[in-house]
Amino acid sequence: MKNPNAQNQKTESPRPRFSFPLSIPGWLIGLVIGIIVIAVLANISKSFWYFEVIENDQVGVTIEAGEIQGVVQPGIAYDFGLFVNLVKITTSAVAITVDDPELITIDKQRIGLEVTADVFRPREADIVISNYSRYKNIYLNDESLQQRMTAFTLQAMKVCVGDKKFDEAVIGSGRDDLRACIDEELSGLAEPLGLEVRNVAVPQITISPEVQAGLDAIVQSRLATEKAKQDAEKAKQEAIAQQAVEEGRIRVDQSKLQEEARQQAILQDLKRQQLEAELAVIQQETINEQAQLELTQAQQRVADEQAKVDIAKELALAEMYARYPEYVALQVALANAEAIKDSDKFIYTPAGVFPQLILSNGVIPTVPVK
Repeated sequence: MKNPNAQNQKTESPRPRFSFPLSIPGWLIGLVIGIIVIAVLANISKSFWYFEVIENDQVGVTIEAGEIQGVVQPGIAYDFGLFVNLVKITTSAVAITVDDPELITIDKQRIGLEVTADVFRPREADIVISNYSRYKNIYLNDESLQQRMTAFTLQAMKVCVGDKKFDEAVIGSGRDDLRACIDEELSGLAEPLGLEVRNVAVPQITISPEVQAGLDAIVQSRLATEKAKQDAEKAKQEAIAQQAVEEGRIRVDQSKLQEEARQQAILQDLKRQQLEAELAVIQQETINEQAQLELTQAQQRVADEQAKVDIAKELALAEMYARYPEYVALQVALANAEAIKDSDKFIYTPAGVFPQLILSNGVIPTVPVK
């Protein structure tokens, strides 16, 4: 008989054992798995909602399922939905500087230009919506914007320089005309993209050494010609000035004589006016004194007549008093009666007797009054 235990012993093979040199805690494995799950959920959730802050120099383009829904101005923007997204467009200035050392003017002169400008992306909703899908890289990437504007600037420089003569592009106010031309051309090229160009400047214009030497020679020749003209004009002006000085001196002498004669005439006329004024004053004083004398005499005559009237009244009263003594007595009585008041008291005593006052304390003698 076979031993079943032996059979089992043959069929069972020993299992290899693997031992880890380092044991990982279960909580750490759970933490790692949790972080991975959260990252996956956050990544997936970005397609279903957003909550963003749009700065003052930005606008936001809201997109849902690949279709533009609108443009959001600076502030807080949020939305929930299926596959929603918010793209921010920076609207602050992007500076560009473009150099072109080989530009040919209409009279076949070579010059070099340096042009600087500021480019602004659009903020208006209708412009952004209509151009975003076509010019997305330009709206979102400064490098793409600078490349496109560099190409536009080079084209504008060639157009404007090629339509001008050397003097018109380089000398004097021609530089400002050139800058205005480049500004207009560049703005026209950028406008279809919804871009705005500002602060266009042409800070540097370079010319070849040969042209510079020719210009220096022209300038020196022009200066020499101008100097000769100036010297001739100076001599002419000096002669005219000398003649003017002599003529002026003669005019001054004549003016002095004329002025002395005029001043003498004025002085004589002033003396005549002074004498006439003094005579008028004397005449007026005489008239005033005569009038004053006549007025005094008239006043004296009036005073004499008034004195006669006053004296006549007094004389009439005196005559009446002398002719009618009873009338005098009546006037005395009336005067006495008017002089006595209700509060006056009279004590009548015989001649030679002093009056006495009788009061509650006894008899008090009065003091005789002379």
